[in-house]
Amino acid sequence: MSTTEERASHSARTPVHKGERIADWADERLGIYNFRFLIRKVFPDHWSFMFGEIALYSFIVLILTGIWLTMFFDPSMSETVYQGSHVPLQGIPMSQAYASTLHISFDVRGGLLIRQLHHWSALIMIGALCIHTLRHFLTGSFRRPREVNWLIGFVMLVLVTLEGFVGYSLPDDLLSGTGLRIAEGVTLAIPVVGTYLTMFLFGGEYPSDQIIPRFYSIHILLIPGILVALVSIHLIYVFYHKHTQFRGPGRTENNVVGQPLMPVYTAKAGGFFFLVFGLLALLAGIAQINPVWTYGPYRSDQISQGSQPDWYMGFLEGALRAMPAWEFTVPGGYTVNLGVLIPAVILPTVMMMVIALWPFLEAWVTGDKREHHLLDRPRDHPTRTAFACSFVALYLVLFFGGANDVLAERFHLSLNQITWSVRIGIFLVPAVTYIVTRRICLGLQLRDRDKLLHGRETGKIKRLPHGEFVEVHAPLDAAQGFTLLDREIREVLPAPAAQHDGVPNPRSRKEMLRHRLSRWLYGGQVAKPTPQELRQALEHLAHAPGATASLNGHASSNGHASSNGHASSNGHAASNGHASSNGHPHNGRPAAVGEREPDQELH
Repeated sequence: MSTTEERASHSARTPVHKGERIADWADERLGIYNFRFLIRKVFPDHWSFMFGEIALYSFIVLILTGIWLTMFFDPSMSETVYQGSHVPLQGIPMSQAYASTLHISFDVRGGLLIRQLHHWSALIMIGALCIHTLRHFLTGSFRRPREVNWLIGFVMLVLVTLEGFVGYSLPDDLLSGTGLRIAEGVTLAIPVVGTYLTMFLFGGEYPSDQIIPRFYSIHILLIPGILVALVSIHLIYVFYHKHTQFRGPGRTENNVVGQPLMPVYTAKAGGFFFLVFGLLALLAGIAQINPVWTYGPYRSDQISQGSQPDWYMGFLEGALRAMPAWEFTVPGGYTVNLGVLIPAVILPTVMMMVIALWPFLEAWVTGDKREHHLLDRPRDHPTRTAFACSFVALYLVLFFGGANDVLAERFHLSLNQITWSVRIGIFLVPAVTYIVTRRICLGLQLRDRDKLLHGRETGKIKRLPHGEFVEVHAPLDAAQGFTLLDREIREVLPAPAAQHDGVPNPRSRKEMLRHRLSRWLYGGQVAKPTPQELRQALEHLAHAPGATASLNGHASSNGHASSNGHASSNGHAASNGHASSNGHPHNGRPAAVGEREPDQELH
């Protein structure tokens, strides 16, 4: 055998495309081809998932516009006399921070557009994060293994709110200065450490010449850096844990049904980014926000009537206005101001702790150690949904309470009557909202049960031979019937025995607490139809064409899917991405090893 290496002549080789050479060069140095399992990762589709993307894209716009604004903003409290192009303020003493804000708004080309784009992006981001958090809470996606990611999202929501308040305070106008004065009062109301925290934040007695430079550093460095790190960790956890999905045919706790990251989801996400960017630019161009030139520079001896903070701080303003001016003095001469401590410190802390610790409370009550990748419909958990709606109702009552002066002026009402309505509504409105929401959820459960047993209403009226008029019902299709049957109903924990064989139960109090919480969370729900009831329903609907196939062909009586459904344990799609709408290869043959995993679904 010859050991001489034979090579094809240069002219006999197949020419390599330039793009392929570039791809090979990049893969040799970066190993991109080894990450093909990431670019083929499957993501489910649902309209409610877009709120997280809106928050992410708004954050990107915030970073871009914030970098631009730092080139022109001067975070200095040194005094100057304004001589810019805005005539009404010429000759007025003001800080360099306020003067540079006016300079950006009136003298820098496109400055006002970028300022308003930055402000609108902050408002939209916080709003999207609130709805995103609410969606996770209502659907139960915070359960194992996503408790840590829930806490990360909660911390991001708190940090973004603080970031918005700090950035809102930087222009040093009369409106933002009023907000800073309230923040200083809230900090002072904290027992024992309030004065130390005030000196640390403000750098001296209020008003201090250090507050704007300190807030500027926090606004452009500290909080954004933490947010970038948390967003990265949050997205990594989403990739690692797989994306949650709603229940439906072929969807189990071990698979992901949807579109691959490349090229489908990337194209959709990229287009959606430009839609969000365009909408924010449109708002910045036509909807004026935070016109600081109408407020004037901040002076500690002035305040304007009707001053309102940005919407995300409205609940805190309302709580402060609704709380009576209660205070008492403890031995030693220390005054505890309950009129500020309760509404501005204790109430927000309790609200935040309830949101942060709810996943752990629910897991402790149920003792559930399973992993959950399927989402619940809000109606399937009436207590959780009712609690979330009552929480939102409390927030809205406080929000409108923060505008009591504006409401009194615009609608010619008594300010005192509005304030007392808010005080009563804080206790009454959430309770009524809780009761009504829970009854609505139970009513929807009853309607779903009725659909399974009697079919859907067609709107057609039929007259029977003996003269009676009845409405014709049609059987549900397979997908809808399966979704309604796949509802998970958790059993209420039994009451513990006080003693066994004369020996007292040492854990009776703890188990009784769990029993009562379990009864509160999961008691009183509408049961799913039994197999016997479903068989009777099939017999009743047998005269309808395709009734048996619709109800019995794709879902069993216990609500479980057939065993031939395809699942995905890791949510990664095939490298070639070829699949039909039902998850089988187009040619009808089983997929070859390496082409696609047998436990994933594309549609």
